[in-house]
Order: sequence, then C-alpha cells, then structure tokens
Amino acid sequence: MKLQEKLTAMKQESMASKPPEVVELLMAETKKLILSGIADKAIKVGATLPEFILSDEQGNAFNSKDILGKGPLALSFYRGIW
Repeated sequence: MKLQEKLTAMKQESMASKPPEVVELLMAETKKLILSGIADKAIKVGATLPEFILSDEQGNAFNSKDILGKGPLALSFYRGIW
C-alpha cells in the first residue's frame, strides 16, 4: 500500500470514530487552512533553510550554522505530550 493510501485509510478510520459535529468542524477548519494559502508559504522540498537557533530537548540553545559546520543536520519535529 502506498503512503497516500495508508494516510487516507487512517483519516477515514479516525473520522468514523468521531461524532458528526466533530467531523464537520474538522473538515471546515481544514478547508479554511487550504483556502488561507499557508501551504504556499512553506519551505519547498530541496530549498535551503534559513539559519536558525532552537533549543534541544534539554533546553540548550544551538545554532544551525554551527551544527552545519560540523556536517549534515537532521531535524525531527514532534507534537509533544497531548
């Protein structure tokens, strides 16, 4: 199964377990996001990220330029505990 097929199946399963009013709200908010054009402002595949400073999991600040000076940099984003 291709990734898009898996994602579609997961979405359908998730929506089936929610009350209709919640599904309606989720779909309306999704439509608002699409119409806002926010995706057009996202960094595209293959683009170079601007330099940035973030905190690691222990709260220590690091600069992307410093890390890239030592080699490749990989970023991992996660939602946290909700």
